[in-house]
Amino acid sequence: MNDPNWPRASAWLAGEHAETILGKVAVIGAPVRLGSITPGRCDLAPEAIRKILHRFSCYDLESDANLQELEAHDFGDLNVAGVKLEDALVPISQIVRSALEKFDAAILLGGDNGVTRPGVHGVSSLLDNCGLLTFDAHFDLRDTGDGLTNGNPVRALLEDGLPGKNIVQIGLQGFANSQAYAKVARDAGISVVTINQMRAQGIEAIVSDALHYLSQQVEIIYVDFDIDVLDRVFAPACPGSRPGGLTPWELRRAAFLCGTHPKVRAIDLVEVDPTQDVADATVFATGACLLSFAAGLIHRLKK
Repeated sequence: MNDPNWPRASAWLAGEHAETILGKVAVIGAPVRLGSITPGRCDLAPEAIRKILHRFSCYDLESDANLQELEAHDFGDLNVAGVKLEDALVPISQIVRSALEKFDAAILLGGDNGVTRPGVHGVSSLLDNCGLLTFDAHFDLRDTGDGLTNGNPVRALLEDGLPGKNIVQIGLQGFANSQAYAKVARDAGISVVTINQMRAQGIEAIVSDALHYLSQQVEIIYVDFDIDVLDRVFAPACPGSRPGGLTPWELRRAAFLCGTHPKVRAIDLVEVDPTQDVADATVFATGACLLSFAAGLIHRLKK
């Protein structure tokens, strides 16, 4: 049943908005999957996320934000599902760069974590001026000698010239990473916040501090939301999720805070394989993350 007093987030994404808007957001499907270490169907995630938005309203009670005050434009899915990550760099980075000329922010729907490298290149051609904030159980610093994968986008960005001091990683888990790659992170000067450190200080303080730190270093910030940062009970559709990760509430709060920050111009939502989901739990959490970022953007634009 359609209730005119309960507008759906899916309709908002399809283009419905208020007569007077505060700003615009671009949503771009980037269903890359050929570089995935664990075979799966992350390429199906963009459509699953769009579909789940039918189950959400446009109103965020917590922040009193109405998404209809923000014009959304869905660019659909790029034709990158069967493309190697090396060849996906140009089409993804170009559409992000083009979108940010007209929109206040861009949201990339992966696909696997290989989306992050082209996404970062899309927000800034000068990597010295760009910051990367990741929410991830993993460093993503694997060797690139055998090519690009969803396990090495951060390593690839370091090799591209992104300074390690411009990177903050939140949510890293024990027994989900190696000592060798922890050393790579330390040597590069990456700021690392483990899941236990985050819990000790709280998501609000950790994210606020990370955004403040990066904003002192750079002119533009890109945020990577690898959904496997969630506890596995909340993210059964993420091959890399582990017990003890973030809760959906913490992820939503992180997304909202990122949306409020003036230097955050683009985010990605990655590593969801809908064929492995249980009761749509992972896709629900991902959709909520998208909407919370948009609510934060509304808060930013009202200032």
